[in-house]
Amino acid sequence: MSSALLISTYEMGRQPFGVASATAWLRADGWGVRAIDAAKEQLTVDRLAGADLVGFHLPMHTATRLAGPVIVAARRANPNAAIAAFGLYAPLNAEWLRSLGVDAVFGGEFEAELTAWAAARTQRPQSPPRSQRSEITVHKEDSLDAANSAGSALPRVPRIHFLVPDRSTLPPLKRYATLQMPDGTRRTVGYTEASRGCRHRCRHCPVVPIYEGQFRVVQTEVVLADIAAQVGAGASHITFGDPDFFNGPTHAMRIVRALHDAHASVSYDVTIKVEHLLKHRDLVPLLHETGCAFVTSAVESIDDRVLAIFDKGHTRRDVIEAVTVCQDAGVTLMPTFVAFHPWLTLASYCELLDTIESLDLIDHVAPIQLAIRLLVPEGSRLITAPEMRPHLGGFDPATLTYRWSHPDPRVDLLHEELTRIVGARLAVDRRALFDAVSALAHERAAVSRRHDSRPARAGATVPYLNEPWYC
Repeated sequence: MSSALLISTYEMGRQPFGVASATAWLRADGWGVRAIDAAKEQLTVDRLAGADLVGFHLPMHTATRLAGPVIVAARRANPNAAIAAFGLYAPLNAEWLRSLGVDAVFGGEFEAELTAWAAARTQRPQSPPRSQRSEITVHKEDSLDAANSAGSALPRVPRIHFLVPDRSTLPPLKRYATLQMPDGTRRTVGYTEASRGCRHRCRHCPVVPIYEGQFRVVQTEVVLADIAAQVGAGASHITFGDPDFFNGPTHAMRIVRALHDAHASVSYDVTIKVEHLLKHRDLVPLLHETGCAFVTSAVESIDDRVLAIFDKGHTRRDVIEAVTVCQDAGVTLMPTFVAFHPWLTLASYCELLDTIESLDLIDHVAPIQLAIRLLVPEGSRLITAPEMRPHLGGFDPATLTYRWSHPDPRVDLLHEELTRIVGARLAVDRRALFDAVSALAHERAAVSRRHDSRPARAGATVPYLNEPWYC
């Protein structure tokens, strides 16, 4: 039996869905597979040397950078192995990955192509893919949006019939991020995906170069079986990793209703665009009723000019309205931000902080969000944006991003100061850290701070995952 080693280097403290899914596909094709999460367990050289196939899951920027030295080590330890990289960031960094010794890269729906390539590379007869042996149920949402319909020259992301992820060799869920509840208790967190890709084309988003406005659903029965397996392994909360849970609202609600019916005590969280929260506001109360602990939304900015440059599809007014919609429905909204970008001023950063405070969102914002700096990876639509060109430098292979500097050195200096503060105090009370950040920012901007008149709280009032990073 041929052997495969599938490696995850980092996935925000979550048990990696992509590795588990690829494991299921390769095992169905007759491979012996070992899946390793290098963020949670030691990866020794002898493991790298013993596999016929070594695969790296690269779903995000941090994971890709961390994978670099491991790929080099794998190639040195196992010169005859077939080495592949798969996930969103693999195609974006294909040239760099091949320079390290990777033989093939796969993005989008990688499972079928990875399995077929592995069989061909190792000259093994391949079993008929499960996607060809099973009838595929295609939902109405599982299609290109109008801007990418018939006649487009864009490559179509393949449709596959997913298999239930195989997590049997990954570390147990208790070793991953937990959900911190306001009452001080913790919930074990599972992770799954109900869809991939996105209908939208936000300029700074890494999903866009791969999917170009397309999205694909994971079949309902597969998602529910994956959830059931994780609940059986101890999960009492499920994170849905979809880029936007309401790309296909019918599919999404079908799943969370079934989740709640089968596991009424299990909570969940999802990611939804501001635009979709308003468009489908009638569904937001149903999220609350089915156990949604919180909704993450990529607000990015409250500056309408910046939102237009990012092509986010919402405005500052929309953000405020979405906060109200969620509050009225009893749903906790967790906004994320690209706080530092070329169009930020010291005053507008203070305005961002003041708005967070005035909307009573301090507890809702992970501290690292106050110091996130715009990343411009290979393939980003921002590279060709006329507003970005005056600020854009060359590509930096060390960081896998295009360099940019702010026209006002004081903004870059503030970012450096805040990064040190946030990085050193991630575990402290969010309100105390926010106060420190806000005080420094207003001092640097020489702007008076508008203090909130509401009384201080004894502790966090919203549930949150204890993994601090989001990039």
